[in-house]
Amino acid sequence: MSKIQAEHLQKQALIYVRQSTLAQVRENLGSQARQYDLKQRACDLGWEQEQIVIVDQDQGRSGASTEERVGFQRLVADVGMGKAGAIFSLEASRLARSCVDWYRLLDICTLTKTLVIDEESVYDPSHHNDRLLLGFKGTMSEAELHWLRSRLDGGRRKKAEKGELRLDLPTGLSYNEAEKIVLDPDEALRQAMRLLFDTFKNAGSAHAVVRHFQKHKLRFPTRELRGPGKGEIRWKRLTPARVSSVLHNPLYAGAYVYGRTKLTYAPRPGSTHPAKKRVRHNTPQDWQVLIQESHPGYINWSQYLKNQARLKDNRTDKRESRGAAREGGALLQGIAICGKCGRRMSLRYRDHSHYYRCQLAAQTYGEAQCQVLRGAEVDAAIAELLLGAMTPAQLRVSLQALEQVELREKEIEKHWQLRLERAEYEVNLARRRYAAVDPENRLVARNLERDWNEKLAEVVRLERESAAAVRPPRLVAGPEECARVLSLARDFPTLWAAETTSNAERKELLRFLISDVTLTRRDEKVHLGVRWQTGAVSEVEVPHRRRVGEFWRTPEGVIDRIRALAAHQTDRRIAECLNAEGLSTGAGKVFDRERVRRVRVKYDIPAGCPEMPDPGDTGPRGDGRYSAQAAARLLNLSLGSISRWCRTGKLESVQARPRGPRWIRLTPESIARLRKPVKKAFPAIR
Repeated sequence: MSKIQAEHLQKQALIYVRQSTLAQVRENLGSQARQYDLKQRACDLGWEQEQIVIVDQDQGRSGASTEERVGFQRLVADVGMGKAGAIFSLEASRLARSCVDWYRLLDICTLTKTLVIDEESVYDPSHHNDRLLLGFKGTMSEAELHWLRSRLDGGRRKKAEKGELRLDLPTGLSYNEAEKIVLDPDEALRQAMRLLFDTFKNAGSAHAVVRHFQKHKLRFPTRELRGPGKGEIRWKRLTPARVSSVLHNPLYAGAYVYGRTKLTYAPRPGSTHPAKKRVRHNTPQDWQVLIQESHPGYINWSQYLKNQARLKDNRTDKRESRGAAREGGALLQGIAICGKCGRRMSLRYRDHSHYYRCQLAAQTYGEAQCQVLRGAEVDAAIAELLLGAMTPAQLRVSLQALEQVELREKEIEKHWQLRLERAEYEVNLARRRYAAVDPENRLVARNLERDWNEKLAEVVRLERESAAAVRPPRLVAGPEECARVLSLARDFPTLWAAETTSNAERKELLRFLISDVTLTRRDEKVHLGVRWQTGAVSEVEVPHRRRVGEFWRTPEGVIDRIRALAAHQTDRRIAECLNAEGLSTGAGKVFDRERVRRVRVKYDIPAGCPEMPDPGDTGPRGDGRYSAQAAARLLNLSLGSISRWCRTGKLESVQARPRGPRWIRLTPESIARLRKPVKKAFPAIR
């Protein structure tokens, strides 16, 4: 029985035409013609001309997924709505190269009783045998795509291992006639690239390079990789991202690299595109091919590795990185290590001062801060240590600094000269184009004249910017200038403290010599363990400047003295002794009874000689004196008799204030002599 029924012929015949790339659309005309010839096959099977619909919107689209395949999405929609009686395709790979998309289409065809027809056979997905055969063809189509990719990737890999695979070269590099990578013949491009690498070598951070270019109003070249202006050079303002991309590119170091990036897919539930492509940068250990010194470069491989280490060290999102030197006043920014837990210490600026603090454990685990140290005294000690270490190397450092300043000045001057030279060339080119056109042809002449005027205006603008650009003072390497600079270099402390020397420059110089500094607070001093870049270690101790709260704290020596006196002296007597010894409070005030009492309460110091008697205490206090109640019990007397004897001098007593409690001195002899055998009873008052 024929699989094509009358109900199929009453519906549309959808002919799906697709080729994977635009190159196939232009060149593989035979395959394209075979797909369009399926229209005749539909007519031969019984469909009318007006029932045949050709779906060819997906020309130049891959069949690996339904993403951006508008034609296939339309085809699935028509089949789902029951408009199609059959789908014509040259082979299963034209419809889909993914089993997920292929089986989804077969399920819809089964529900709507839609046929699938190719050059050889007619298939009904609702029949088990036909569905099994179609499933096998879809699986082979997906596997074929995998095999094609494997063969292509293997071929690319083999060519890359020989350094013969043609790469998309970055700005500043190009291919010569022999297909070899060389430096770009444009001198302005080469000079701009060298200026970037030299500036980073001196400044040490991507943002510093951007600031240098911005300060001198310099532009950086970028080659357009796509669009109508593909291959053209655009001179734009430099950004940190652009600097980072240049510094991370090993091609500039003369290395041929293949496999720097990897394509990954991230799911996006609920989106029209179920997966998003992401480009991940592999680590150098995962690069598939690395051939050093395969072509000329702007820097060598050793300098490239130093740049990568410097960029990694400049990062602030990792605890093991120091971060780039910034304009803050803290000299040890990024290189201060906590001597208690070993973690890197952070900074806090407050009230024109800065503090080194270890707070990672507090932020992560809720623990107390290890230590907080004031930075002024620590920085002063480090600066003094650095100035002493710099004394033997003053002459060499001064000569190198002079050479770098002169080289930087020449690079900036050359950059502006090349930009003006390029602009003048474009003016001359526009002038020659205008002179070559027929003056009567105003349609063309007007455009060329306008272009000529724009080029002339660009030259004027560049000349104005060049004249207004900030340049470092010119230093001529003559005997007089060298002698003047070297005389200043011998007074290195003056140069270190000069207002023209920025904090970032001081930190950079410090990092050239010092690797890190370990800070440990020990009682009233801070111990500094300085580890130099050579591996040597120096140790310095500086007095710890107390915080505001510590200024009001009673000194430890005074507290110990109060603890010793409190066992046998009253608070008033303790105050007199402390004042006689020249001791004072944390605020520098003299002691009185109340201040002594506050110190005892604060530090839980018991009073051996309390000012007030305890009704339940029958024993003597620290100095051997008894209260009036205790003396009355011992002598079998009333309180009135004790008071009368004290007033008449029969008993020795002390009284801190009028009507205050009396403290009476009693000895075993006086107790035996004055003690009454029976205490006299008095009638109770009713």
